Amino acid sequence: MATAGRITPIAAMKPTTEPTRATQPTQVPLIFELSSEGRRGTDLAARTAGSKSGAEILGGELCRTDLAGFPELSEPQVLRHFLRLSQANFAQALQFYPLGSCTMKYNPVVNDEMAALEGFASIHPFTPAHLAQGALELMARLEAALAEITGMDAISLHPAAGAQGELTGLLVMRAYHRKRGEHRHQVIIPDTAHGTNPASCTLAGFQVLVARSNSRGFLDAAEVRRLAGPDVAAMMVTNPNTLGLFEPEICEIAHILHEQGALLYIDGANMNALMGVAKPGHMGADVVQLNLHKTFSTPHGGGGPGAGPIGVKQVLEPFLPSPRLKHSERGWAFEEARPDSIGRLRSFHGNFGMLVRAYAYILALGGDGLAEASHTAIVAANYLRKRLEPCFPSASPQPSMHECVLEHDLESRTGVSTLEIAKRLLDFGIHPPTIYFPLVVKGALMIEPTETESKEVLDHFISAMERIHDEALNDPQTVKNAPHTLRLSRVDEAEAARRPILRWQPKPG
Repeated sequence: MATAGRITPIAAMKPTTEPTRATQPTQVPLIFELSSEGRRGTDLAARTAGSKSGAEILGGELCRTDLAGFPELSEPQVLRHFLRLSQANFAQALQFYPLGSCTMKYNPVVNDEMAALEGFASIHPFTPAHLAQGALELMARLEAALAEITGMDAISLHPAAGAQGELTGLLVMRAYHRKRGEHRHQVIIPDTAHGTNPASCTLAGFQVLVARSNSRGFLDAAEVRRLAGPDVAAMMVTNPNTLGLFEPEICEIAHILHEQGALLYIDGANMNALMGVAKPGHMGADVVQLNLHKTFSTPHGGGGPGAGPIGVKQVLEPFLPSPRLKHSERGWAFEEARPDSIGRLRSFHGNFGMLVRAYAYILALGGDGLAEASHTAIVAANYLRKRLEPCFPSASPQPSMHECVLEHDLESRTGVSTLEIAKRLLDFGIHPPTIYFPLVVKGALMIEPTETESKEVLDHFISAMERIHDEALNDPQTVKNAPHTLRLSRVDEAEAARRPILRWQPKPG
């Protein structure tokens, strides 16, 4: 938006409750339909005498010749095609992305700039330690920073993602018990747990015991005491829990577990409410897992990039994955010889580009800045909760932390489902929140605004939700048929998950 030669910042634009219309044509030719025989985006011909063709360099057996129907395009056509596809996505850099429990906060560009420094971006995983001292020292400093933030004694940056961090923590606890001559088979998880918790337990060879939440959405110490016994290896708790509530009896729960010789694992998926404010290690945690791609502002991705470090108390340090960073008078190096270690869970130690970004984020904010980020996230969640209360009441009367879980009765009153509310939000340029989770809340809307969004953005979201609520009561078909402004309206999600079409096939003839 330009006025008198000046550009108005997007953050200063007045939000609108009108749906956001697509700015690109909804019907564009398929890339195959743009193809023209002989068109090229690069010159494949040999330029100098004696130069070899690609087939000669790679070996003819490695080169395909059966590419019937493959599009032949110029470079601008290819660039525009993929750029247009990228702009059709919903992304945190483009839209409000209040995906509850996922902490889809803005990733500062300075983090990318630091990760792109040549000494970091060009380093090879097999670089000898004496030539990689700067990279190893950064990892050591990140370990120390995360240990301070979580209140743990030792950190491993080894796991590649949050789910692998869960598995790592469980394997470490299993190794600890076996070293003591105990073979415990059970792990307690709450009924509000992330779906990865029971999956990780099963993968690590444990049976799951489910602890029921009380009517206020909390874990009762009495319920944990009922389940805890000599065959329980640990309990996995997310704190704040998936209702966005801080567990008030967490210290007593830790005491009950420790009395039984069991360990407490705290899932740090919701650490965005705690950093700089409270430490899992002070709550009695023996293991804590962190998601750098959530709290510490490194990119999310489909299967990667990710990073899921774990922190442990000193008694569990010998069982951490190999290798471990160690400092001597010769500098930093990886220590492989660790007889009690659970070994490697992946080929290389840590997702280094993500580690650089996380360290840059922590360094930029400092302790006070991390605490301010958590405080701001909590204020934002409670602001949304309070403003939306007349239409979408909270699932719990307790104050929210960094996210709020809302519910509604629109499906019983008008037939409009939570999924249809989520689809309608797309018309307003807003990515839907997490829906139908946690499972203990019927028709749940789990909303996490993070600390990176302005009040104007939050007000736009509130206005959109209020309008959708009004439409559901007075014009339900508008919501039920949404989205109306995107290239695709509805897809068969079940069929797409079971039998995805991964490539276009030309029609015969």
